[in-house]
Amino acid sequence: MFNISRSVSVTKKIDSSVQELWKIISKPGYLNLTHPFCKKNDIIKWDGKGSKDVLIYLNGLTYFREFTDWNNQKGYSLLIGKKRGPKSKVIWDISSTDNSVYLTITVYPYLLNNWPKIISFLPFVFYIKPKLEKYLSSVIGGINWYGINNKPVPKNYVGKHTWFSKI
Repeated sequence: MFNISRSVSVTKKIDSSVQELWKIISKPGYLNLTHPFCKKNDIIKWDGKGSKDVLIYLNGLTYFREFTDWNNQKGYSLLIGKKRGPKSKVIWDISSTDNSVYLTITVYPYLLNNWPKIISFLPFVFYIKPKLEKYLSSVIGGINWYGINNKPVPKNYVGKHTWFSKI
């Protein structure tokens, strides 16, 4: 269902401990505090695996998230998309070395999944992948910003995104 060769992944160093990072990203409604393109993050159910919430972007686009895996202090997996539409798979992974903590977000987008590989290659490489990399970098940056400043991240703080900002 999800094409591994069509995944987009971004890893960034986080200025906190694994425990502090987990506390942030496992908190109900945390996107209200950390996400630079989030207008509203409503909780449907929050209880580890099986959790569900709604993410409303600044431009009004509404996505539903359902958490399919939940590993304390390590990360989680989820499906995201419109209520009755196709879903993308997203994996959040916390890793650490001796002195550093990293957050990796990997997306397996549903976009172009039904297209032949030969036709979808160029749009994926030159349009979808760069847009998702910018988005994921902004999301991880917002989490780091919140962790450092302990206040909600400013909207569009790293610049607007054509898919999610009100333009």
